[in-house]
This record gives sequence, C-alpha cells and structure tokens, in this order.
Amino acid sequence: MKPTILALAVASSLTLMACSQPQESASNAAPTGTETQEMQTAQEPTVSGPELGTFGIELDARNTEVKPGDDFFMYASGTWYDNFEMPADKTRYGAFTKLAERSEERVKGIIESASDVENKTLEQELIANFYTAYMDVEAVNEKGITPIKPMLEDIQSIDDKTDLTRAFGNAWLTGTNTPIAGGLGFNRLNPDEYQVSIGVSGLGLPDRSYYLEEAERFENIRQAYLDNIVTMLGFAGIENAQDKAKEILALETKIAELQWPREKRRNRDLTLNQISRDDLNTEYANFDWDTFFEPSGFKVPTLNVSQPEPIKDVISLINETDLQVWKDYLTYHLISSNAGLLSDEIYQANFDFYGTTLSGQQEPRPRWKRAVSAMSGSNSLGFAIGKVYVDEYFPESSKEQMQELVENLRTALGERIKTLDWMGEETKVNALAKLEAFNPKIGYPDEWESFEGLTLTADDLVTNVQNIRKFFQAKSVEDELKPTNRNDWFMPPQQVNAYYNSSFNEIVFPAGILQAPFFDPNADPAVNYGAIGAVIGHEMGHGFDDQGSKSDANGIQRNWWTEEDRAAFEEKTKQLAAQYSAYEPIEGNFVNGENSLGENIGDVGGLAMAYHAYKLSLNGEEAPVIDGLTGDQRFFLAWAQVWREKRTEESMLNQLRAGTHAPGRYRALAPRNHDAWYEAFDVQPGDALYLAPEERVRIW
Repeated sequence: MKPTILALAVASSLTLMACSQPQESASNAAPTGTETQEMQTAQEPTVSGPELGTFGIELDARNTEVKPGDDFFMYASGTWYDNFEMPADKTRYGAFTKLAERSEERVKGIIESASDVENKTLEQELIANFYTAYMDVEAVNEKGITPIKPMLEDIQSIDDKTDLTRAFGNAWLTGTNTPIAGGLGFNRLNPDEYQVSIGVSGLGLPDRSYYLEEAERFENIRQAYLDNIVTMLGFAGIENAQDKAKEILALETKIAELQWPREKRRNRDLTLNQISRDDLNTEYANFDWDTFFEPSGFKVPTLNVSQPEPIKDVISLINETDLQVWKDYLTYHLISSNAGLLSDEIYQANFDFYGTTLSGQQEPRPRWKRAVSAMSGSNSLGFAIGKVYVDEYFPESSKEQMQELVENLRTALGERIKTLDWMGEETKVNALAKLEAFNPKIGYPDEWESFEGLTLTADDLVTNVQNIRKFFQAKSVEDELKPTNRNDWFMPPQQVNAYYNSSFNEIVFPAGILQAPFFDPNADPAVNYGAIGAVIGHEMGHGFDDQGSKSDANGIQRNWWTEEDRAAFEEKTKQLAAQYSAYEPIEGNFVNGENSLGENIGDVGGLAMAYHAYKLSLNGEEAPVIDGLTGDQRFFLAWAQVWREKRTEESMLNQLRAGTHAPGRYRALAPRNHDAWYEAFDVQPGDALYLAPEERVRIW
C-alpha cells in the first residue's frame, strides 16, 4: 500500500510530467538576474514594469517569418526554440522549467538558512538534517547498498505465498513495485469519507505499450531494460542474473497484457467498483487480503477496485508464477526504486537506463537539486519548506488579484453555460450549481501541516526516507475513518503547477505558478487573461471535462445530465479527441486524443472562458495597441508562450505513451478552435492550422 492520497485525490493537474516510476527527471536551470531581484523584493515589489518585455511577453522569442496560421507554436516561440540548447541534465525545458528552477534556488536558500539557525524549530531541524544526510556523498558512497540490506534479506526470506502477499502489502515502506497496489483516497459516492482504492500496478517501464509494441524502438528499450535489471541484481550479489532478468521482464509483460489501456483506466464509470471487505474475499478469491492490508494498518471496511477483471487476472498470475521469480522481481524493484538514496555507483547505473535511455537525459542533475526534489513533495517536507517560501516570496497582493481573476472567470463561464445551444435547461441548472460551488484555493493552505512526531537525523538518508514514509502512512491510517478534511492541499506552495480535485470540487493554484509568464501583477491585462486566466479556466474546465463532469456540485460521482445533453457533449468530445489524435510529434507516434481528452477540454474550454472574461474586463472599450499588437493578439500569444517547450525525443515518446497531457507545442495550438484567433492573426483557408467553422470544437 502507498502512504499517499495524492494520486487518488487530485483529478487533474496542469503541467506535464516525466516518467514517474521509478524515477522522475525534473527540469532545472540557473535563475536570471531579474529573478534574483524578485527573490529579494517579493513581499513588497518595487518594480513598476512587467518582468517580461514591455508588457509581459517575450516578443524576441517569436519567429515572425512563420505564419501564425501555419504553426502558431513556432510563430510565438520559434526563435527561442531554434536557438535554445537543451542542457545535458534536462529532458524538457520551457516556462514551467524556468519557474521550477527559480523555486529550487529559493528552496535551497531556505534550507541553507534553516541549517544556519542555532536554536532550530522542529521544521528547521527536519529540513537541515534531511539535506545534510542527502548531501553527505562520502557517507552514502561508503554505505553502498548496505542501507537496504535488511529489506533485501526480508525478500530472500519469503518462504510462501503468505510471506509474498505481506511483502506486496508492505510496499508503502520499501518503495517497491508490486502487481497490486493502492492507497487512501476519497469515497467517490460520499466525498466526506476516505476510502482505500486498489488497482493493477507493477511495471518498471512507463506504459504497457513499451512491453507490447514490436517496433524496433521498443525492442531496443526492452533490451536496455534487461541490461538494467541484470546490473541492479548484480549489486545485490544475485547469481544467474541474466536468466532472472528475462524471467522478470516476461512477468512484467504478462502484467502489461492484463492491464487496461490508459484511456480505459481514466474512465470513472469503469473504475468505480465499491465493495465491502467481506465481499472482496468472495469476489476476488485466492488472495489473502487480510495479510495484504495488515502492514498498512488500514481497517478497510469498504474499498474501491479500480480494475476489477485485471485484478482477478493478476491474482491468478500471482498464484501461477514461481515464488522465486516474484522474489527476484521484488529484489530488482527494491534496488531500482531506492537507487537515488544509495551510492553514486548504483544511482548512476540506474540513471543510465531511466534517465538516458528512457528520457534522453545525458547527465544527472546536480545532487543538491535532487535533494531539493526529494524534500519538496507533499508527502515529504514540502509543506514545512512551503510555509517559509510563502512568507518570503508570495505577496498577499498576488493572492487578492488571483481571487479577482477567479471570480471573473466564474462569471464568464456562467454566462457561457447559460447561452449554450447544445445543453438543455435542466442540465444547465446543475452545471451552474456546480460552478457556483467551485472552491478556489490560492497560494497556500490556511492550515499548515504539523510534523510533530517525525524524527530525522543528519547521517542516515535511507532511514530518514523510511521515517517520512512511516510518518505519512500513520497520518493516513489515523484519517481513514474520520471525515475528510477539505482544507487539505495536495501540492506544496512552491510547486509550479495547479490542479482540480473533483471530490472537493476545488481548483487549487499554488504560489509557485503565480509568477511570469503565467501571472504578473505588472503585465498587460490581456497577457494575464491569456496566461493565468486560461490556466484558471483550464482547472475550472476539469470540472466539466469528459470525466470531471461525472461528479456534481458536492463532489459526488453521479449523472446530473439528461441523456440528450450527455450525447451532444460526447459528440463534441469525440471531435476534439480526433483533432488531437491527428498530431504526430514523432513519426508513427501520435498524441493519444482519448487519453489526453480531459486536458484538451481544459485547454480549449479554459481559453474560451478566459477570452470571454477578458472581453468583460474591457467594459465595452477597445484594448490599446501595444508594440503593434492588438489586445486579442497579446491574449493568444500569452497562451502560446506559456506552452513553449523543447524536449528530447525520448521524453516526447514517454509523454505520448504515459502522459495525460498533449505535448506543449500542441497545447499551444488550442486557439485554432476559437474564431477570435482567426480574426486576430488573419488565418485563412489554406493555412495549415485552418479549421472550417463547423470543424472548430466549441464545448464550454
């Protein structure tokens, strides 16, 4: 069981993520002088102009030789794209990356300040000790694989299926991949309750397609994966590693065959299968569920089974597969999943596959950045750091401006819902009720996480990580039978992202994203509406996308639509899925329009809401022309530059197969569904991006 409720609780987030299992490849770079100045003056800004350009956009990033109607991404950011060289420790770079780097630099300063304090608070002591232990390379290298030897010995002592089942259930502590996994989320039929959910997991490659596709690209990846397994087993002194690696890959291939495709796994109708504990033992027999749940501490009176048939098939696979193969599988994943906490030799060997082969990253990030990343998650010390981050870098005036923008977007969406020609009055009443109930959270939580009871030392990194896992698992166990806490946040303030949580019907904007190019108090209003305004609309849109629309104003999953309106909605979503599925970033590899549908609805709908709100803000007046650009042109350029990015081909493939977002350069093309974009840039039939009016997808 996993100790976090994040993956189950948060319906959708804004940005693009790399391969998350077993190792993420984050994006980082040095801050500019402008960013350093903002660090020093964030609480009381002294600058009178925008951070970027003369009005909030980097005009010199454009390639004006490209027609906007042929490639709006390259028109908006082509000069930057053609001249930017990907740093060796990156797999993608863009607006999110730049702010993530700024955030990391700031967090590093917070950590160093905490370390320098003589009489430390509990949070300062935890921050300083974890960072010191992580950065003590000499000690980490000297220990080698020793810190996880007790867990390796536990795996080797597995003697029967009961022991194996207990090992699966203990994965929340070991960090090991297992074929059945889950965690504490929300009861989708009663969001005031927590509920454990389980599903099929257990793959070491980013997606099932990496195991099942026959193209040479994937055959090469599988061979490199075999080599990685052999190397990792070698660190544990496992004999016959080559043969064992083949058995592990064969086992994971069987799991991949049993898993649902990603587009099916995101269907909330199919993944809602609640069952009592007693019925679980009957419906999903031949698996010792009591032993599985026992290490987690969860009571599990009821639970949700997200993939019913695959779970049954995996239970059969568990029982049919030789015990030694499962022990070797667990051994490999224990080492690989914890490689970042072990010696440089082990880390580098694992990075060669997960970083370079899978993602195209040529060298690891500096160790201090890896330390910051390890500390900054919501189930680590992220909120202890975030409390200081907010005090130093997030002015209250930004929160007030964001609140105003959110309400403007709410007004705009309300007006749009009332005039929809494809939705009937009965459904509109429910849609407006849901909109009215949206709860915006901006900047930082009102209640800060307590770290009382957590102990970390300056000389034992692996034990520190295990103590953190135990600490958050204990919190989850304590919460399980209590009412849900709607004040909880699932991203710390310094994270550059945003999310919508369908169970709480809330939209959440951490302080980290409330900076240029997304939000700048001194930028032209058209820019803020085209950037952060469309981000707000994007998150609102998740409440009305193909899956978020299955929950009502109170966060309860139920159908609040008439049959006719739902059918009309689904016709529009099919059209949008087909549009995005036509994009081909890599020859023979297309955007998965169905798997990315929720995000694409969020983009296209959010942009429409933001444009509507921008027009309302003008009160019938014409926007001024600035640097030769009209207000509409500035609005759409702001959107496109938010999504500028450059990425390795390996990272692009990973995004296409394992991500829920379309790559940034295709998100930048969302305006082709909006009439105002055609008028703003004189896009005509014959232009590559031109869509006839009846082909433009208008949902919200």
